[in-house]
Amino acid sequence: MSTKVDILDVRIGARIRIERESRGWSLTDLAERSGVSRAMIHKIERAESSPTAMLLGRLSGAFSLSMSTLMARAEMPEGRLLRKKDQPVWTDPQSGYRRRHVSPRSDMPLDLVHIELPPGAAIPMPASAYAFQRQLIWVLQGTLVFVEGKMRHELEEGDCLELGPPADCEFKNESSHACIYAVAVLKN
Repeated sequence: MSTKVDILDVRIGARIRIERESRGWSLTDLAERSGVSRAMIHKIERAESSPTAMLLGRLSGAFSLSMSTLMARAEMPEGRLLRKKDQPVWTDPQSGYRRRHVSPRSDMPLDLVHIELPPGAAIPMPASAYAFQRQLIWVLQGTLVFVEGKMRHELEEGDCLELGPPADCEFKNESSHACIYAVAVLKN
C-alpha cells in the first residue's frame, strides 16, 4: 500500500470521527444508523482498516451526506483550482474501484468524480447514500451496468443517466475491459 493511500485512510478515519462527534453520536449510535459494526467503525477511525466503497456509502448515508461530500471533506483544502496531480485518488481495497475527486472543494453545489471500475467489479451502494442529492452518471469509456432497485440500466460510452428516487443500487462492470465514468453530484 502506498504512503498516499495510508495518509488518505488516516484522513478518512479522522473525518468520520469528526462527523460522528459533531453530531454527539457514540460509536454505537453510528453503528445502528449505518449498519456497520461498531468494531469496524473503530478500526476505520483509527486507520487500522481501509474502508470499502460499500462501507463508505453506508457511513455517509448515516450522516445524511453523499459519499462524494464525505470524501471531499476528508481529502482537500478549499480553493478554485484543483490540478490533476493534486486530485485525491482513493482505491477500494476490496474491488480495485478507483475514485478520483476532480472538482475543487468549494461552496459550489456540484461535485465531479472520475471513476475507474475494473473488469468484473461490482460496487453495491445502499439507498441511504443517495437520499440527499441528485446525481448523473456519464460513461466515458467502456460499458457500465447500473442496477437501481429493480431497474437495470446498461450504459455505453457517451450515455448519461440521471439517478431516480433513492434505491439500493449496484455499479457493475460485466465486461473484460475497465469502465471509466464520471459522476456529477448536486450537493444540497
